[in-house]
Amino acid sequence: MSNKLILWLLLIIPWLTLYFMKKEGIKRYMPVTIFTALLVTIVYEIGYTYKLWQIKEAIVPWGYITSVSFAYGAFFITTIWIFYFTFRNFWLYLATNIVIDAFGAWVILKFVEARNLTHFTISSLNLLLIFVTIALIAYVFEVWYEKV
Repeated sequence: MSNKLILWLLLIIPWLTLYFMKKEGIKRYMPVTIFTALLVTIVYEIGYTYKLWQIKEAIVPWGYITSVSFAYGAFFITTIWIFYFTFRNFWLYLATNIVIDAFGAWVILKFVEARNLTHFTISSLNLLLIFVTIALIAYVFEVWYEKV
């Protein structure tokens, strides 16, 4: 399977899963998901500037700075699903994020490097810490947003 096809599938297939989510859940958690996508985009910009990773394959011209497939596909939709199932229980939310983020930081990272999609110069542990920090910021944002 070609790398471009993998990237397109990583972008499109997660969006198709929203068909199985209640409309109210999508409306409720879309703001925090968009906020999280903004944070991920900023992290990609920082990573690009400080050469923490290099995106070697992209599906859009600006995709060498921000991985569109990841930031607006897999990560985006995973965020909304995690909030949908775990939001009212902080410890479940945190544990779920740690497990999924650890899988991403070790397993997915190795896969994308093996496929020559991306090259990372930071460790998997540092990547996990970035992901968990984003998750914590997103949780605080959602608590604040629901109060407003």
